[in-house]
Amino acid sequence: MKILNYNDKNFWKNIESACRPAAKSGEIPAIVSDVIANVRERGDAALEALTLKFDGAKIKAKDLRVTGEEIKAAVKRVPPCDKKMMRQAIACVRDYHLHTKPKNWRAKNPHGAVVGENFYPIRRVGLYIPGGNAPLVSTVIMTATLAKIAGCPEICVCTPPRKDGTVNDYILCVLSMLGISEIYKVGGAQAIAAMGVGTKTVPAVEKLFGPGNAFVIEAKRQLFGEVGCDLLPGPSEVLIVADASANPKYVAADLLSQAEHGSGKEKIFLVSTSLKLVENVRKKIAEMAPSLTRSEKLLKIISDGCYVAVVPNLEAAVETANYIAPEHMELHVKDAEKLASKITTAGAILVGEDTPTVLGDFTAGPSHTLPTGRTGRFSGGLQLVDFMRRSSYVKYDKKALSRAKDVVAAFSAMETLDAHGNSLLARLER
Repeated sequence: MKILNYNDKNFWKNIESACRPAAKSGEIPAIVSDVIANVRERGDAALEALTLKFDGAKIKAKDLRVTGEEIKAAVKRVPPCDKKMMRQAIACVRDYHLHTKPKNWRAKNPHGAVVGENFYPIRRVGLYIPGGNAPLVSTVIMTATLAKIAGCPEICVCTPPRKDGTVNDYILCVLSMLGISEIYKVGGAQAIAAMGVGTKTVPAVEKLFGPGNAFVIEAKRQLFGEVGCDLLPGPSEVLIVADASANPKYVAADLLSQAEHGSGKEKIFLVSTSLKLVENVRKKIAEMAPSLTRSEKLLKIISDGCYVAVVPNLEAAVETANYIAPEHMELHVKDAEKLASKITTAGAILVGEDTPTVLGDFTAGPSHTLPTGRTGRFSGGLQLVDFMRRSSYVKYDKKALSRAKDVVAAFSAMETLDAHGNSLLARLER
């Protein structure tokens, strides 16, 4: 754990350095560009070759789509107790996002014209579900549930196959629960390329959703504009604000939980007013890690990527936390609710010591697809409205036109666009 002291003259420089994303290999953009070009040119044949190359699975184009029989078999293999927990998580996410569904509206503007907004589900969306070392079953719920509530007519899912050409049972089961059957055994940048540009087997989508590794995110970045994209999230992040009242065991457990993502590029921050707490957290990490499955890897990630900012008071803690703008921000302080009102840049604010990040990851309700790399300064997490598009609605009559005439004439003159002004005047001529 790297200790940064607020009173050090280099504190902000060191914080900025800690926030900076790990340098991306210069090879990644070139590799991804080649993958996209390959899929664009060769379609399904490219998907066959790239799936063999990157996933070690030999799958013919005709077998890339998961069959109904495969889905049914997977559903049978998932224990009833796990299905029950899946349904509970879906219910929490659905309930949360139903509150956010936008509605069409109409009102009169100062001219007396009718104005408003119309909202429509995006016709065809593509969801990417990572399925490598940690098959992200929860990501299905955190994306597909929103697409279903929004009413998207077509929902396509890509997820990496295992070497035997099968897909994780739990991923297929939860997709089945959500009524999604268009699922492809394609992973990595080639999956994003397939959904983005389209092949004979995988029709192109209108917007891409879901997290992934550096290659997946780079593919989304390169295709943005040709197809819509949700976010470009990087390695996962957590920041814990803790005062002397915090329980060091809870703080240590949550820092280790974040390290478990396992890429080695995670950003883990502890901002504390108590040096004693920091020392106790350090001891608890050493005590707790050996009992965890990936203990050595976790400790290395903590050692390499955990930064501790020791600050003089909670005002400085808020200042530091808002600058970092983390994906997840936990508040382990006496009056967590009061402090939460001062947090303005976090992707998710987890209030109080009994609200670990894992709740947001799996079941609380809000989507766990959140901004990283300080992009929380200007963007938020995945929302239901991201699966919809809006159109403004404007309807004038002759009386409203007459009221708008002077302002249109003035702006037409200012911008030397007389044809614009004439287009209104023509409607008022007798």
